[in-house]
Amino acid sequence: MSVLVDDDTRVIVQGITGGEGKFHTEQMLEYGTNVVAGAVPGRGGQEVAGVPVYDTVTQAAREEDADASVVFVPPAFAGDALFEALDAPLDLVVAITEGIPTQDVSRVYRRLQDTDTHLIGPNCPGIITPGEAKLGILPGNIFSSGNVGLISRSGTLTYQIVDSLTSRGIGQSTAIGIGGDPIIGTDFIQALELFEADPATDAVVMCGEIGGEDEEEAAAYIDENMTTPVAGFIAGRTAPPGKRMGHAGAIVSGSGTGTAESKISALEDAGAPVGDTPEEVVENVEDLL
Repeated sequence: MSVLVDDDTRVIVQGITGGEGKFHTEQMLEYGTNVVAGAVPGRGGQEVAGVPVYDTVTQAAREEDADASVVFVPPAFAGDALFEALDAPLDLVVAITEGIPTQDVSRVYRRLQDTDTHLIGPNCPGIITPGEAKLGILPGNIFSSGNVGLISRSGTLTYQIVDSLTSRGIGQSTAIGIGGDPIIGTDFIQALELFEADPATDAVVMCGEIGGEDEEEAAAYIDENMTTPVAGFIAGRTAPPGKRMGHAGAIVSGSGTGTAESKISALEDAGAPVGDTPEEVVENVEDLL
């Protein structure tokens, strides 16, 4: 079992003819992902790495029976690309693009509520089910197949913790980089719901960071709903209040929530042990398993 993607997922790459789109299409194909089409307005009829390109997502989905897309479209046009994917419609859309205007993402988010599409991102590394498929920019070589799910706002933290898990012989069912922007599609709670429903996931690692209240809300969900054990990590413990640390969502307002301390306390109160380092997180996972 896996969450959202497997070796049957048929993927469209939006922005496949650009430098990033072409490079990561080749990487996804090399990993074994079933990339069946690209979509770029005005580029229909071309091929990239043997993948046919269509003018629209709807046409690509219809002709190639696709059910997912990865978006490598520049920020100014990414909002329109996301609307196109939602209108196709597709089951899953992964928005890698960083720097999409907040107003554009807000409009996409409102449209998303009227669909059955899962949106991951924007400003995220993507999603991977090890040994089956990766959608995005995740380095597939550090992942191994197993029974631990992972949810993270930070791509770099994802890589650090996965590398530590793999080196200790602990494989992953699926890893989801949800993104660090203030407005994202799939949040911690929605991802936790997916892993809770997956019989092949025996534990979950949740990597959060300062800013916002998503981790506190996820802790309440864990306390009330999760039977699958969760281990946590919170980045940004030493960040000064009010200073953005890397991600647009990592701003502490000074309201008493959003700090590393409040998030750690909420998770531990919910029975989710929080490690001080990625190595401690792995030790906690070993204990939970």
